[in-house]
Amino acid sequence: MWAWRKQHKVYVNEVSGVSTLGPFKAHEEVGQEGKLCHCGSLISVLLSLYPEIPPANKHKPWIEAEYQGIVMENDNTVLLNPPLFALDKDAPLRYAGEICGFRIHGAGVPFEAVILDKATGEGLIRAKEPMDCEAHKEHTFTIQAYDCGEGPDGTNTKKSHKATVHVRVNDVNEFAPVFVEKLYRMAVTEGKLYDRILRVEAIDGDCSPQYSQICYYEILTPNIPFLIDNDGNIENTEKLQYSGERLYKFTVTAYDCGKKRASDDAQVEIQVKPTCKPSWQGWNKRIEYVPGEGSLALFPSIHLETCDEPLWNIQATVELQTNHVAKGCDRDNYSEKSLRKLCGAASGEVDLLPVPSPLANWTAQLSVHYSQDSSLIYWFNGSQAAQVPMGSGVGAHEGLSDHFTLSLWMKHAVAPGKGKKEEETVICSTVQSEDGYSHYSLAVHGCRIAFLYWPLLESARPVKFLWKLEQVCDDEWHHYALNLEFPTVTLYVDGVSYDPALIHDNGLIHPPRRELSLMIGACWAEEKNREKIRGNMNSADAIQGDPLLIHHYFHGYLAGFTMRPGSLESREVIECLYACREGLDYSDFDSLGKGMKVHVNPSQSLLTLEGDDVETFNHAIQHVAYMNSLRFATPGVRPLKLTTTVKCFSEESCVSIPDVEGYVVVLQPDAPQILLSGNAHFARPASDFENPDGVPLFSDLQVTCSISHQVEAKKDESWHGTVTDTRMSDEIVHNLDGCEISLVGDDLDLEREYLVLDGATLQQRGLELINTSAYFTIMGVESIAVYEEILRQVSYHIRHGAALYERKFRLSCTEMNGRYSSNEFTVEVNVLHNMNRAVHPNHILSSQQFMHRGHHLPPELSGHNLANVHHNSMVPSAATIIIVVCVGFLALMVILGILRIHSLHRRGAGPEASGAAGGGYAGASTKESDMFWDDSALTIIVNPMESCQERAAESRETRAMEEEDDDSSDSESPDTPGSEDADDQRIVGKRDVPRCY
Repeated sequence: MWAWRKQHKVYVNEVSGVSTLGPFKAHEEVGQEGKLCHCGSLISVLLSLYPEIPPANKHKPWIEAEYQGIVMENDNTVLLNPPLFALDKDAPLRYAGEICGFRIHGAGVPFEAVILDKATGEGLIRAKEPMDCEAHKEHTFTIQAYDCGEGPDGTNTKKSHKATVHVRVNDVNEFAPVFVEKLYRMAVTEGKLYDRILRVEAIDGDCSPQYSQICYYEILTPNIPFLIDNDGNIENTEKLQYSGERLYKFTVTAYDCGKKRASDDAQVEIQVKPTCKPSWQGWNKRIEYVPGEGSLALFPSIHLETCDEPLWNIQATVELQTNHVAKGCDRDNYSEKSLRKLCGAASGEVDLLPVPSPLANWTAQLSVHYSQDSSLIYWFNGSQAAQVPMGSGVGAHEGLSDHFTLSLWMKHAVAPGKGKKEEETVICSTVQSEDGYSHYSLAVHGCRIAFLYWPLLESARPVKFLWKLEQVCDDEWHHYALNLEFPTVTLYVDGVSYDPALIHDNGLIHPPRRELSLMIGACWAEEKNREKIRGNMNSADAIQGDPLLIHHYFHGYLAGFTMRPGSLESREVIECLYACREGLDYSDFDSLGKGMKVHVNPSQSLLTLEGDDVETFNHAIQHVAYMNSLRFATPGVRPLKLTTTVKCFSEESCVSIPDVEGYVVVLQPDAPQILLSGNAHFARPASDFENPDGVPLFSDLQVTCSISHQVEAKKDESWHGTVTDTRMSDEIVHNLDGCEISLVGDDLDLEREYLVLDGATLQQRGLELINTSAYFTIMGVESIAVYEEILRQVSYHIRHGAALYERKFRLSCTEMNGRYSSNEFTVEVNVLHNMNRAVHPNHILSSQQFMHRGHHLPPELSGHNLANVHHNSMVPSAATIIIVVCVGFLALMVILGILRIHSLHRRGAGPEASGAAGGGYAGASTKESDMFWDDSALTIIVNPMESCQERAAESRETRAMEEEDDDSSDSESPDTPGSEDADDQRIVGKRDVPRCY
């Protein structure tokens, strides 16, 4: 109290007598010293007279306007600047001059203010709960001081103004660094020093810059050729070698700026790769394709290694080489004519290069090659030509001359000894119309193809159409179709149409002769132009017997050369004729990346991709596929080539991608099994065969086709887990392309027998028939159902009085142009002759079915040889021999009949007669057996050519069997196998016919 009073003076109000406290001032102390000393006693008296001053609270407390505070995360006291003090002018009055407390304003403020000294107004701010810098770094609120009022009850309390307090929470290094990844992997190329191989990264959960930052990293594994900087970048200190250590593993840790180490260290793996070579990686050289599996990805795992060279353009070409398969690719294995039918082409085309035959012999001198699709390919060596003779029935000389279609396959290259400008004629023809003669020719010279058309030789000007195409001279197979509808000409090459350039030329073209002519592989010149051409041609080039000079020989291959006079082939048919059934395919256009381009040529042998991003390009090329829609694809190897060109930002260091070469192996397809079935034996009376319609040979024929292939069976524990191969048959739809009926034995004698088939049925189906004495062939592509229907109508006919007894016919069918064949189905036909029909011995039946089992005709008397015996036996003694044999055989049969009756009577006398077997009538009584012999007429069918020795042997065997029947009649059942009746019934093929005794 004394200390406080030393700093203050007491002032006495002369009016009110109330003293006030105020700060002591030096000048007041000096100027008023004498006066204060004189008034000291007065004050003492006043204090004694008035011990208590009346209460009064006139002033509000006072505090600073703003405070800045700091609190540590591990402490709760806030250090304020300036310190927290509240002053009140009512001091030193009790209550009114005292500070009772501080009040904090704000919702959710985690602080409280306490008063330390009411007299001095000193206060303190502290946290209610531990502070978290990571959750809340700064806090702002307001504070207000209030005095104690006028009395102990706190009446008339006054508050100070509100001051703003800013408190910052100071961080404590409580978190350790944590790595973003537990394991870091990277691959480097040998022999290089990298500025940075990879970067490891750690983070810290503290809030302050000091403790949240990673100050440095450290490699803990010793003796490794790597360094790490304070930013986490790892580099190698020496060149790594693939021949040495191929995989380095080491540990890395991190420290924050408070020197706190990471709780968990990171692992780093660096793989050393051999020297990088830009190339395609992840592809197989051999790719196997199973026919029927649809589309097969060629490069499912391929990717481009660029060795970190930035690229801005990539172009790749995938080429499938199928030149050796058929004519450029694997097409339907049918002949050109059959393929035209499958493509829906109308009939009426003319084959200009047919198979050599007596009727079409102009191709006999040409070299013939057979392709994979079984079609004929003609080779023209530059000195050969085929001239179609007049009256050959080809029909190419007739029809409308200004309205036709030429269609052909051609493989042509520039001949080594010829220049590109030398013309080679493919076809040269002069046709006749109502107005006169017209001329046209198709020729190639170099890489150009030209079509010359002269509408009317007498008046019209010739028009020459030219096309310049690389396909003409690339030595590959291409399909050409030329539609002429004058004055319009359209050329289709591989199904794509090309516009020509028209050239009118009337000076260099010599008019041809005015007569019908057609030549393939060359053209002719008239006699007056002979000398002009002779200088460039050899006189031996002229076809023998032709006075005209032949020149402009073609050098190359031609196939499927047809002409359709009077009508045009539709574009759909032309595209179908060319359409490949195998090729490159790209079907994943939906996922094609941005900037990617894909193009496939019409023959599907070349696919091009272009893009600017390596990853997108890798995804696109992985979807390039090989497709073969043929169920019976041609097996073999298809070479494959991938060519790549890239463009880099730096042309000087741009990489070069080597080509990829592989091959697709088309495996052998499962062969179809064509099964012919039906009744293999039947007998009919001769009158049925003599009927004009004959007797159908295959009335109940069934043709089925299936495919058998290997499947893997599931493992069965009972079989010790072994895997067995099973076969499964799938019914599929097929087309047959031909069936042949051939003879087993001698050929047909067309004067006495022949096969019958309605020609209208074949014509309606577009099938062809070849009918000779040796075979009967139906050709053309049709369904199995159609072939069944037609073959069931094939009938066998014999003329009246022909001594024919037995015939065997063999039927076989083929599919895929003869590539697959069916089984050989044999039908045996017996002709039953009646003795009453005629006295001539040629009408007496000779058939195996009426002989006892095990007895057959001698080879010289079997089958159709009987007819030959008949012709060769017309000598004077033949009739006498036949009569003697017949009489002897008749006597023998009478004796056998008597013995048979006697045997039946003996069986009827026994107690088990009702159960005896006799003549195939099991269970019949003796009476019934007797009735059979009494009521039935004994019809004896005699083969007059059978020898007496065979009859005697048969008689002895019959007696032995009768004696055996007598001995075993009491014990043997009628149905016992091996009995006479059962044996006879098997011999006759289960037909009810009378026995021969």
